Amino acid sequence: MNVAGEPLKQDENRSSRASRVGLWVEWSFAIIVLIALMRVMWILYYDGYFPQPFFYVPGDIWMDWFNTAYWAHNRGAYDSWMTIYPPLSFVLLRLFGKASCYAAASGLEMRDCDWVGIASIHALYIFDIVLIGRMFWKIDPKTSLPRSFALSAGMPMFYGLERGNLILFCLAFVALGMGPLLRSARLRWFFLALAVNLKVYTVTIVASLLLRRKWLAFEGCALAIACVYLVTYAILGEGTLFEIVRNITEFSGGFQSASVLDIWYPSTYIPLESLFGGGGFPITAVIGSRIAENGIIAIKIVRTSAQAILLLAAFATWLRPEKVPPFRAAMFALSLALITSEAGGYTQTLIILLIFMERWEGICRPFAMVICYIACIPGEIILDSIPTIISYSYLAGRPVFVDFGIGLGMFVRPLLNMLAPVSIALFTIRTVWIDIRDDGWSLRWRHRADAAFLPWIRRPRPLQPAPLAKPEQ
Repeated sequence: MNVAGEPLKQDENRSSRASRVGLWVEWSFAIIVLIALMRVMWILYYDGYFPQPFFYVPGDIWMDWFNTAYWAHNRGAYDSWMTIYPPLSFVLLRLFGKASCYAAASGLEMRDCDWVGIASIHALYIFDIVLIGRMFWKIDPKTSLPRSFALSAGMPMFYGLERGNLILFCLAFVALGMGPLLRSARLRWFFLALAVNLKVYTVTIVASLLLRRKWLAFEGCALAIACVYLVTYAILGEGTLFEIVRNITEFSGGFQSASVLDIWYPSTYIPLESLFGGGGFPITAVIGSRIAENGIIAIKIVRTSAQAILLLAAFATWLRPEKVPPFRAAMFALSLALITSEAGGYTQTLIILLIFMERWEGICRPFAMVICYIACIPGEIILDSIPTIISYSYLAGRPVFVDFGIGLGMFVRPLLNMLAPVSIALFTIRTVWIDIRDDGWSLRWRHRADAAFLPWIRRPRPLQPAPLAKPEQ
């Protein structure tokens, strides 16, 4: 009877049982996402518009793409439009668009003319689906289908498709730069450089390499970022570093909510906090000053707590980089940036992509994944309706009656966006603490050249071979 092997066998059985339960949970949420998406398509077919929380102007579909494409073909993006996009964004939209449509047209006329741009948006979306599916299949074939479907058909990414946002480009670049599909380190650096030159906040992913002491990778990414920027700046002819920094500074100087529509599909509590402050809309006349003041205090407490936990997780990563996978360190850095500034609901696509690379083990990681699945459900729980309005729908080609209201997701969704990375952060802090308590670093000979950050830590030492047993006389 092998008594010593029984605990190990029990742990394996427990892990296998938890994995089966997790797979059932993931498939259940994927089916919920599918049902919710079918409801969205039903409303689009019969009512002629995407329901809440999709953009509240049915005639404005894909305009994130075409508004940017207009400035890709006309000068003044940085001094007239005050864009924060680096030059690469405009160079790509020149390539994936019909230039003649922007010579004299403006506004919605550009979209009617540029069929190449419309085709490019959907081709890019399909490419992202294939890329995500292959990436998750390589990580874990068992969970690849529910995770790839929930992310591809879920609210954040589908909202990016509805807006025609450049997040569709950025998602592909981050997946190639952080996923397991590419073996070449230089190619991964290149795609991360492309991501940074599309969405500036993804520079935090590159900064996370410093947490894991990947000095060469950080230097390679920094060099690639500079090269991509210089080449695209030379092609576009505008977009100096001074202009980009100036526009980013003005953009982040303060968010002013002019109405309830500014909290339609937020990724943070910043629009709601601005609304409670009454900077652009007299909300206190509706809900009272006491509720608004208490709401601002609660928002600051929740956001500061989440930021503190993520910073602690980043410090834990710095202490024990070998215990934290690279995609998790990138998720910490990116989440910290995205909960500090409002960048749009579609940005959660990147966070969900990185969290779905985790294993379904323990409590914190499955909890974070469940939150991500909930965030992927394309729908809204209406708390109070607003009067029906008549608006032109581009997809229906006619005016339609639009029913919207005050949704629960306006207030809950930013909290979910913080809870998911915070849950992974708490798991990481605990993992690193256990490793420090058990002096696990002393067994890792490859880290012998690193400095010991705590005074009682023993330096790594080579493993000594077990002594041979003496032969019996």
